[in-house]
Amino acid sequence: MEVPVFDTAAKYLKHNYEKWGDRKVAMRVKDRGIWQSYTWKDYYEKVKYFSLGLISLGLERGDKVAILGENKPEWYWAELAAGTAGATVTGIFVDCLPVEVKYYVENSESKFVIAHDQEQVDKFLLPYKDREGNEHPPLKDELPLLKKVIFWDPKGILGYGGTPIGEYDDPVLMSFDQVIELGKEYEKTHPGLFEENIEKTSGDDIGLFMYTSGTTGLPKAAMLKNKTSQMTNRAWGSVDKWRSDEQYVSFLPPAWVTEQGLGVGANLLTGMEINFPEEPETVLENIREIGPGILFWGPANWESVSRLIQAKIIDTTPLRRLLYHLFLPVGYKVGDLRVARKKVGWFWRTLYWVADMLVFRALKDKVGLSKIRIAYSAGAAISPEIFRYFQALGVRLKQLYGSTEMGLVTIHPDDDVRPETCGPLMPGYECRLSADGEIMVRSEMLFDGYYKKLEATKEKYLGDWYRSGDFGHIEEHGHLICIDRMDHLRELRGGRKFSPQFAEIRLRFSPYIKGALIVGSEDNDYVTAIVNIDIDNVGRWAEARRIPYTTFTDLSQKPEVIELIKGEIRRVNRTLPEWTRIRKFVNLHKEFDADDDELTRTRKLRRDFIEHRYGYLIEALYGDKDELKVEAPITYRDGRTGTIITTVKVSTVE
Repeated sequence: MEVPVFDTAAKYLKHNYEKWGDRKVAMRVKDRGIWQSYTWKDYYEKVKYFSLGLISLGLERGDKVAILGENKPEWYWAELAAGTAGATVTGIFVDCLPVEVKYYVENSESKFVIAHDQEQVDKFLLPYKDREGNEHPPLKDELPLLKKVIFWDPKGILGYGGTPIGEYDDPVLMSFDQVIELGKEYEKTHPGLFEENIEKTSGDDIGLFMYTSGTTGLPKAAMLKNKTSQMTNRAWGSVDKWRSDEQYVSFLPPAWVTEQGLGVGANLLTGMEINFPEEPETVLENIREIGPGILFWGPANWESVSRLIQAKIIDTTPLRRLLYHLFLPVGYKVGDLRVARKKVGWFWRTLYWVADMLVFRALKDKVGLSKIRIAYSAGAAISPEIFRYFQALGVRLKQLYGSTEMGLVTIHPDDDVRPETCGPLMPGYECRLSADGEIMVRSEMLFDGYYKKLEATKEKYLGDWYRSGDFGHIEEHGHLICIDRMDHLRELRGGRKFSPQFAEIRLRFSPYIKGALIVGSEDNDYVTAIVNIDIDNVGRWAEARRIPYTTFTDLSQKPEVIELIKGEIRRVNRTLPEWTRIRKFVNLHKEFDADDDELTRTRKLRRDFIEHRYGYLIEALYGDKDELKVEAPITYRDGRTGTIITTVKVSTVE
């Protein structure tokens, strides 16, 4: 389809409103079991009146607005409303603790916060504890720039008749609907202002603050110009031929730049319909119900679905298990031929058709993949085994490479998908490698620097080349291969280097391993691992064998589970160079948790932090102990802290 060229999201919204009006659905949301639809006219008017309402409350051009909530239409409306008024939008991950929310709002200098529900509002109205356990007054008292906290889900906040309940009778609070009503009143004395503001929006304005994951320190606000976002969206859409008749399910956090492209951007660019799940827990169910044509999952999601499928196969009937194991090699054969761009002969096509009818189609339908046209993975390296597995099932999975600062740098074209690579460069990008293998890129689609961090911005550039911090190389077909972060490469005694991530992604292919941290240093001769079991799949495995357990901690230390994980590590070791094979491991007594600072909000390992926190475990892995008692702090969702005391076993892999 012909895609118009505009430099701001607001102008695309106006174009779609004029083109489709009430004749086409823009978005749906499932509420109380029923899909509620909003046309492009509804979308336009919600944005219009919310924008005017914010202006009536004192929002000015150049101000900052933070949004904190789950994927719902209100997030989209609020983002475009603020942008049309000339403000910069900051997205905050919904599971952030109050101390983290304070950092984002304070650092971005946001004057308005758009919050989802009572849980998010409580972060501003109730006293909280920091990570050291110190008591703090409510955030609203610690943020002098904050004018209003505007919520869109009134449950627990408003009673019958719209009256605030108890402590929610606070002047800082206002409902989303109230702001819209203010906007309607404001229009009466300022007719045409919204339309004028759309024309005033500029591609050179900073539309978004997208915070970095903060794997090595406090997150930084990467400034994205409006035109940069739109150029990236158009380039992406042109490569993958996004269509207006497609469906997309929005569940990636809008605070992550990827959702800004696939959700907000693709919807505005092409008019494709966006569907919002009822709850985070119903995402898989809603994906299956909608049958989207485009799906983006991070590696952890693809790994999780792979483990889920394999666990279901383990639990299914002997006949179905036999058919799966009989036909999976057929899937691998055809998938490998397609990836190698070789012709699939009639014999293998026929066998694959039978495999699809008897096995693959039902499997894909169970996890909502039956209508997928384009499937993406990015954010971290994905295991080649995972990649090959979904290709075997008939899911045309492709990888992307990029970042908040760089935008979308590479992508696999439909006819040139190579599992070991991230694809060739996107239009408008140049790439080269430094002398030590660091990936560097140049493009007009790069970010505009870090907010109020000039020195940090300068450190990321060598001339006009952006230094990604990633180690990789460019193969003979022009595809980029990203191996690991530069500062994550490790060196063993004797000078041999290895990539921890290389083994970690292969361990996560196991249905029983949810996460792992590979450890090794120049002071040691061998590699070790800290493993997170997958509680659901290992739990089912234990129950099928009548192995009793009580908690995650108890299950992780069962002798049978340790032997199970040891077998999975042996399998992975066979794929690794001899000097990088895992010699010892521990099953960690708890899951890696973002609330404990062990993961970023995008679920990347905070490697240095984890190695420091579990230094005593690493010391035991390189010592002669068979077990040790551990005492570890944990942080609950409400900010409370606790302590786990248990015994962890150290195991050797022969």
